[in-house]
Amino acid sequence: MRDEWFIRGAVPMTKSEVRAVSISKLELKEDSILWDVGAGTGSVSVEASFFLPKGWVYAVEQKEEALDLIERNREKFHAVNVTAVKGRAPEILEELPVPTHLFLGGGGKRAGAVLEEAIRRNPKVRVVANIIALESIARIMSWLEGRQIEAQIVQMQVSRSKKMGNCHLMEGQNPVYIIAFGGEEELFDQ
Repeated sequence: MRDEWFIRGAVPMTKSEVRAVSISKLELKEDSILWDVGAGTGSVSVEASFFLPKGWVYAVEQKEEALDLIERNREKFHAVNVTAVKGRAPEILEELPVPTHLFLGGGGKRAGAVLEEAIRRNPKVRVVANIIALESIARIMSWLEGRQIEAQIVQMQVSRSKKMGNCHLMEGQNPVYIIAFGGEEELFDQ
């Protein structure tokens, strides 16, 4: 889905190229229960919801402006299987159904506690985290190492064209680390 289709404000949004890879790495099934923690504008929640005709997305956010954007984008795209959840993770997660999938939009200081809660509720949860800050990468990697969890890590650097006079130049976006682990060994039965 194009970024410009989403209603945006000053809230960060996962860009379309990164969203595409992240949703692919989630390995969603039609009946998955996805927690999108740190949902921002709801771009991941909304786009992922189209892969879940029998599933549900819980877009967790604590900021009022972000919650408003999630709700407006949910309505705009008729994403009826997305619920905006106001609260601070991990505390609010106890109220949600058991996740089959977790998308973590960042690796703040509470990321480890969010991961612990998801794994406590479902030891086979599929996790995808998008990280941009080096300190957050260090925190997540330390958390993974402490639990002897092997993750796949993809680093994406996206550049987009921008018209400058009569020319088009490439403008680099922030590099993003996409960390994925857990889930079922096989998506489909043999």
